[in-house]
Amino acid sequence: MAVSFQFLLFLLLSSAVCSSSQYLVGVGSYDITGPAADVNMMGYANSDQIASGIHFRLRARAFIVAEPQGSNRVAFVNLDACMASQIVTIKVLERLKARYGDLYTEKNVAISGIHTHAGPGGYLQYVTYIVTSLGFVRQSFDVVVNGIEQSIIQAHESLRPGSAFVNKGDLLDAGVNRSPSSYLNNPAAERSKYKYNVDKEMTLVKFVDSQLGPIGSFNWFATHGTSMSRTNSLISGDNKGAAARFMEDWFENGQKNSDSSRNTPRRVSSIVSDLSKNQTRLLDIAASYKSSRGKSVDKSLDAKIRVRNASKRRFVSAFCQSNCGDVSPNTLGTFCIDTGLPCDFNHSTCNGKNELCYGHGPGYPDEFESTRIIGEKQFKMAVGLFNKATEKLQGKIGYQHAYLDFSNLEVTVPKAGGGSETVKTCPAAMGFGFAAGTTDGPGAFDFKQGDDKGNVFWRLVRNVLRTPGPEQVQCQKPKPILLDTGEMKEPYDWAPSILPIQMLRIGQLVILSVPGEFTTMAGRRLRDAVKSFLISLDSKEFGNNLHVVIAGLTNTYSQYIATFEEYEVQRYEGASTLYGPHTLTAYIQEFKKLATALVNGQTLPRGPQPPDLLDKQISLLSPVVVDSTPLGVNFGDVKADVPPKSTFRRGQQVNATFWSGCPRNDLMTEGSFAVVETLHEGGKWVPVYDDDDFSLKFKWSRPAAKLSPESQATIEWRIPEFAMAGVYRLRHYGASKSLFGSISSFSGSSSAFVVV
Repeated sequence: MAVSFQFLLFLLLSSAVCSSSQYLVGVGSYDITGPAADVNMMGYANSDQIASGIHFRLRARAFIVAEPQGSNRVAFVNLDACMASQIVTIKVLERLKARYGDLYTEKNVAISGIHTHAGPGGYLQYVTYIVTSLGFVRQSFDVVVNGIEQSIIQAHESLRPGSAFVNKGDLLDAGVNRSPSSYLNNPAAERSKYKYNVDKEMTLVKFVDSQLGPIGSFNWFATHGTSMSRTNSLISGDNKGAAARFMEDWFENGQKNSDSSRNTPRRVSSIVSDLSKNQTRLLDIAASYKSSRGKSVDKSLDAKIRVRNASKRRFVSAFCQSNCGDVSPNTLGTFCIDTGLPCDFNHSTCNGKNELCYGHGPGYPDEFESTRIIGEKQFKMAVGLFNKATEKLQGKIGYQHAYLDFSNLEVTVPKAGGGSETVKTCPAAMGFGFAAGTTDGPGAFDFKQGDDKGNVFWRLVRNVLRTPGPEQVQCQKPKPILLDTGEMKEPYDWAPSILPIQMLRIGQLVILSVPGEFTTMAGRRLRDAVKSFLISLDSKEFGNNLHVVIAGLTNTYSQYIATFEEYEVQRYEGASTLYGPHTLTAYIQEFKKLATALVNGQTLPRGPQPPDLLDKQISLLSPVVVDSTPLGVNFGDVKADVPPKSTFRRGQQVNATFWSGCPRNDLMTEGSFAVVETLHEGGKWVPVYDDDDFSLKFKWSRPAAKLSPESQATIEWRIPEFAMAGVYRLRHYGASKSLFGSISSFSGSSSAFVVV
């Protein structure tokens, strides 16, 4: 009877929890850092920007919200990656179908990128986006696909009764318009409705488990992931990845302080009762721990050591991208690197040269400091919204999705003299202004933004690849076509034609998943059009405080979406609007169809299917052949040690260099290449910082020659202002490849030192 009574009580309590909870909620997070060596970074299209270490790790973060009694659910995954990839989305959905059947499909799963320009490339399937990475990079692709799947599995398995709350507010100093002359071409009456020429609003959703309390938050805010420059070679989540790391650490550290430097989870040394007053004792202890010889380690144990425990349920915070197309985090403005004067307003040039014009971040000239500042601004804003989020999301879970052929889509547009006419979008093409780059990362040669003419020489070069036909030239006007990518098919498609659009609903929150970078005004038009249209369809359902957000760079990537007026100017964003001047109007038209279907409960036709080009991919990236060290040296041996009996203060930097192997041998997924350890009683070394911390950098190089089998790894630790006093050392984990192809894990540590 006691057992029966307990079971009955459990059922009653469970029923009470479910009745008080609007939804089932779950979150997940998984490492997607990828190859930290030899691979070109995605974003700037700079062939010289090759990964050679880690600033901090990249992650896939997911949430799932489901109706308690129904099958309706949505899953949203935010990637610390430049953008989503069509082939990645296809393969993730195949895995989810094999695991869950029809529970998670293209309709209700969104995969979005934060747009960092400091992550490994080669994971997209279209030629245009993998040229600088020497084609497809299987390691990059596999780690992203696996990380997304694992994050969704975690979110699914952690689904419990809970609630979601929404809040929003303005963050004023984390982004500026990098194409203001283009923005000014929008109608004055339209511009007058807005106080700023970029969107300042952050929208945050807080997830609360009915029994465990807060479990995560996701927010959407528009600013580019370009605080890290086109010359950076360390893998980094840029400002949004930094903000996510800061907020997750803030929560795990007890939500005590919104200063990012205070919030790294840490373990306090206990070898001296009052560490700050026993420096001599500490030095004596540190002197007894010399650098260790490199040794083999069990990959499943030592090499997976990390500070943040992956086995326990963790708070997950994601800083998602929105309509960031013309929004730069380099808030100090644009200047000529030769004169220091402001760049030309219309073309962003310096004496006619685009490559001399750069935007300056708030920490200029230190890009790491700029990344921290912009990340911390978003983090602090999110904390404020999180703490004050009281508006509960209530109502239906819904979703709509369609594939559309944007190379030939009929669009109804108003005529100048009244009435309307039908026009079409165009096969993808990029204009001359695309090659000029932006003030976040200028291009080369004599290209410039705002070029609506082109020049004879580059037209001749273009024609070697493909000469656009008269119909395409007319369709794309006034864009002068530099690359006719939509009609280039060798060795396979250069650009997408079939794109997904998607609408997710969680109560009064509607997420518009778009496969590109909308400019500020383009995003405003889409958001406002969908919002007013939904209200017109069902004012009772949507009239009370409807929230509409744009999730940019989602499910696939198709570059930019500018307004019709911005397209006419042909700065970078207009020149990169692939499908012609009516692209934005096409999106608004088709999203209204999704909205109608969402309200009426209709099922839309699936549309034409995007191609799966995985089997056609070409990779020219050389594999790791072999790793070696000088005679008598082990992998993991220290090459340049911390000076003996060293004492460091907070804010100072500690370095050590080790003989290493190529990081491509083992990506250390959910592990670490670099760890800071502190000494506890009994001689036990405990990890307190790793290569997922903002304060620690892992740098890898081949000093002798590019193709040398000998390599070195340097660990740089900038001691945080609130690090605890004690005895520390630096430890490197790695893997080497033998001539016969076997992979062996190793580890080595520096001499100990004191922090006071």
